[in-house]
Amino acid sequence: MALLHVNFFSHVLGLSVAMDVILPQPAPGGQRRAQKWPVLWLLHGLSDDHTIWQRRTSIERYVEPLNLAVVMPAVDRSFYTDMAHGNRYWTYISEELPELARSFFPLSARREDNFVAGLSMGGYGAFKLALRHPMRYAAAASLSGALRNFADDAAASEDPAWAAELGRVFGDLSKFAGSANDVYALATRAARLRVAPPRLYQCCGTEDFLHADNLRFKAHAEALGLPLTYEDGPGDHAWAYWDVMIQRVLAWLPLTQTGDQ
Repeated sequence: MALLHVNFFSHVLGLSVAMDVILPQPAPGGQRRAQKWPVLWLLHGLSDDHTIWQRRTSIERYVEPLNLAVVMPAVDRSFYTDMAHGNRYWTYISEELPELARSFFPLSARREDNFVAGLSMGGYGAFKLALRHPMRYAAAASLSGALRNFADDAAASEDPAWAAELGRVFGDLSKFAGSANDVYALATRAARLRVAPPRLYQCCGTEDFLHADNLRFKAHAEALGLPLTYEDGPGDHAWAYWDVMIQRVLAWLPLTQTGDQ
């Protein structure tokens, strides 16, 4: 495998940004690959950046037998959103980044070769990407995802700074429910499509503070008939849990091609 640290300029954000990329490495003497690599877009949580998955898990070793590329971008504390008072991270992550990454590396643009996963804030971002753009992704995985109505979160918070931060990200929180940032509303819309929605994988530890939110989303998705795989079990909001569960995600991914072709 090759691990690349990529620095480039984002015209959407108006600043220099970074991403880490894992690419499969052909065996010695192997033929040059004619097809493009399937890719997992792997998203970080609220307090992390593009380096965290390599620092806290063995993601490079886990994907090696799969011949799967992994792209790990950074989006600050944006919740993968065009912020009301901040930068356009949704446009960056959903439009500019895939186009640039495919211009840099031989990554497939086919729906059946594209997957997205993330933890906590990144789990929310993964489901938002797949449900807002269901024709771009074959599958999405949320590990301990922040799958909640953030208007309720801000109202219940005893921390004024957290409520203010959510307002900077999402704007008027009274309009959050039913918006393009509401994964519950996005799930409802995806279920009404005439095409098969992306496959969804969801997990959350039973000791995690987001466990109740994950159970609510699970019930919502199941009531809609979405293709959801849910795993429950002991675990907290911690890397010891996510390091195990990302391996479960990789085993679950509906990969259609492996090996050099």
